[in-house]
Amino acid sequence: MADRSIVALTPETWPLFADLVERQGGLFGGCWCVWFHPESELRDGTKDGNRNAKEHWVREGVAHAALVVEDGRALAWAEYGSPAELPNIHHRKQYDAEKERDADWRVTCIQVAKTHRRQGLAETALRGALDLIAAAGGGLVEGYPHDMALKDFKKVSASFIYNGTRRMYERVGFTYVRPKGQFNCVMQLQVDAA
Repeated sequence: MADRSIVALTPETWPLFADLVERQGGLFGGCWCVWFHPESELRDGTKDGNRNAKEHWVREGVAHAALVVEDGRALAWAEYGSPAELPNIHHRKQYDAEKERDADWRVTCIQVAKTHRRQGLAETALRGALDLIAAAGGGLVEGYPHDMALKDFKKVSASFIYNGTRRMYERVGFTYVRPKGQFNCVMQLQVDAA
């Protein structure tokens, strides 16, 4: 197995991220993982506009991700940030009505290259994000994985499991808090500062 490392998404590592997203076809019709960010004139709904918005936010230091890199190529990432940086979450109305407090950090999207799925890279990316959060001072981290153990959950393509699974979060140490929407849940982990 080749050496794998975790690197933070920064202006210097942007080309690794951009290459991965381009290999994935821009993600979900050209999303470029901007959906969770605040509404902005930078986001014009086009593939190029979303790419430019994401790059702008990376250069401004308000878009974060842990990239899993092997042999000079990114294979996976886990997007994370503060609730102010990533305010758009699915089922937001329900989430806001039921939350006890805001988390310090959110993990909103985990993606793995199509060619490298089912190798544990989503979990590697999640663990990498937690290490980067610890290095940034730690705090309460939330994730919103798919709860595939629910009896009504229908088998879907791995590409639609955009934030991993409840089991994966449990393996990493997260605690189940409550359901969110029909097939997702809220999970939390307190991360100490490194």
